[in-house]
Amino acid sequence: MPVIKSAKKALRQSKKRHARNLKRKGAIKDVVGKIKKLVKAGKQKEALKLLPQAYKALDKAAKRNVIHKNAANRKKSRLTKLISIKTE
Repeated sequence: MPVIKSAKKALRQSKKRHARNLKRKGAIKDVVGKIKKLVKAGKQKEALKLLPQAYKALDKAAKRNVIHKNAANRKKSRLTKLISIKTE
């Protein structure tokens, strides 16, 4: 455990940031999971409606450096490709 005052504060900040980052990652997992389930069930139109939510969650996470921006772009691309392949 930290002894110095600034180290204690840094630990508090770190814990808050960790919780916030987990929440952002959870938001991504929720939306992406819903989309994948819908696509698997053959409900592409519903999945397509959730795509903007997934984009928003991924972009926010990338903006805050929770995930790398290229990782966010890759995930968006793969989701879009998944939906478009199943609709054809």
